[in-house]
Amino acid sequence: MAKGKDVRVKVFLECTSCVRNSVNKEKKESRGISRYITQKNRHNTPNRLELRKFCPYCYKHTLHGEIKNR
Repeated sequence: MAKGKDVRVKVFLECTSCVRNSVNKEKKESRGISRYITQKNRHNTPNRLELRKFCPYCYKHTLHGEIKNR
């Protein structure tokens, strides 16, 4: 079985609002970026995945989008 032909793949979801506001300009501190790991079916969901998840840095539910795997 080929390694790249798996139907279910791991994806990383990253908070979209934390990415834009990751550095506080007044204090030059990094607040952090909320990331989740989940799985998706490559055949049923070929587009990038976006889910509303809780962000501990924003203290609210925000949109988390799929990022490139490392």
